[in-house]
Amino acid sequence: MSERLRTVITFDQACEMFREDILPLVVQTYELDGFRDGPARCETWNNWVDGLNKDGQISDWQAMNWSHPDYL
Repeated sequence: MSERLRTVITFDQACEMFREDILPLVVQTYELDGFRDGPARCETWNNWVDGLNKDGQISDWQAMNWSHPDYL
């Protein structure tokens, strides 16, 4: 529950962090041919959100209910 966490990251904050810090690595790794790799983007997002949850940065509810950002 989020009330058990000191602070939580909002969805908008998480999207911004992912776009700036994680997505460029996905592009460099999986999109060298210039084509968007949707499955790689979605899988990376899912794994990253799971990591945020396990690190206590977001609640279980957030991890289970956040959708993928539009840019994936």
